[in-house]
Amino acid sequence: MQRRKFLRWSSLLSVAGLIPVKNMLAISNDEDKNVFKNKDDRKYWVALLDKIASPVLSNMSKGELKKNMKVAYSPTWDGRNNQVAYMEAFGRLIAGLAPFLALPDDGSEESKVREKLRRQTLESLVHAVNPQSPDYLYWGSPQTRQPLVDAAYIAQALLTAPEALWHPLDDITKQRFVHEFKSIRQIQPFNSNWLLFAAIIESFLLSIGQEIDATRIDNAIDKINKWYVGDGWYSDGEKFHFDHYNGYVIHPMLTQVLKVNVAKGRRDKKEYDIAYKRMQRYASFQERYISPEGTYLVVGRSSTYRIGAFWPLTKLCLDNNLPEDIKPAQVRCALTAVMKKMFIPATFTSDGWLTLGLVGDKQEALADYYSNTGSMYITSLAFLPLGLPATHEFWSDPFTEWTQCKAWRGKPFKKDYAVDY
Repeated sequence: MQRRKFLRWSSLLSVAGLIPVKNMLAISNDEDKNVFKNKDDRKYWVALLDKIASPVLSNMSKGELKKNMKVAYSPTWDGRNNQVAYMEAFGRLIAGLAPFLALPDDGSEESKVREKLRRQTLESLVHAVNPQSPDYLYWGSPQTRQPLVDAAYIAQALLTAPEALWHPLDDITKQRFVHEFKSIRQIQPFNSNWLLFAAIIESFLLSIGQEIDATRIDNAIDKINKWYVGDGWYSDGEKFHFDHYNGYVIHPMLTQVLKVNVAKGRRDKKEYDIAYKRMQRYASFQERYISPEGTYLVVGRSSTYRIGAFWPLTKLCLDNNLPEDIKPAQVRCALTAVMKKMFIPATFTSDGWLTLGLVGDKQEALADYYSNTGSMYITSLAFLPLGLPATHEFWSDPFTEWTQCKAWRGKPFKKDYAVDY
């Protein structure tokens, strides 16, 4: 009896950050005492997303993002136009926020957060394209290509939640977005995952009945397909890179581009089906990346983008289309464990902005030459399951072990084999 009480208190103290997780796990390996079992996972996710989003949206909704955002730059910053930071923060943030904003309001505490963030996002979208606003975003030039990337994440958000984010906009703001999206054609993408940034913007224009540059879509699809190397992996250009860009960009954006273009009769549905199966295979690796302790494989460039790397896995959760051997609740539990390991107080500045790094504030050197504070907000892509209602099994099912928990606790788990499609 005394031991059970001790373990319960240990769990609570560990979640609160008062006992290191590793010490808690040393107390007991019994999954019934697991520190990550938490019936309030959704409340935690909503609160964390609100914490991440609020500094960006509370300022930009008032036209004060450029005034108040304290931008840190990589120690190896390449000197590009520093105005890119603001579109990076806003575009990347709303790409992950969009599904949550698309849920209906119901008067709950969560709904109050959603209503606030939706209102702020809509107000920010107006500022983003209003040349008279202090927060009119820098939409780039042939000499500064970065805005192509983050305009694509804005387009991604608008494609994800048109009812919440596009339809409510006034006609002038819509016309301004169409103008900016067409003007950005002056920027030529690199021969890499960047091809998809051009393609997603054109696909959004296609979705709203605008004239498109079809070459920017078809070239991206055809080249990415040629770069498939097998077992759910694409190379990023002609050469394979072992990093997380299949997650940050390639799988989710390729399937989104194909989905729109198939619906409009421009591409073959077989292409979409194959691409989607490949994304499912890649997501099965992602679930297996997460250790029993809530850490994951950190490799390659852009590691400061944090859990944005899990975009394929969270997109499949939102789509209700995970690989058949992965239960939604095990993804929730695994990602919650990662979040609690990663988003410690020191991962935020004193005024709430994300730091450069992975965990805490001592990893600034990890930031790549193209990275700044705004770049960090791509981590929002891990929050897509908040677009599922609270009654969905992703949220309502009890604590479920993920694959590595089973593997390292001596329990049965599914064998893994390469696939060929």
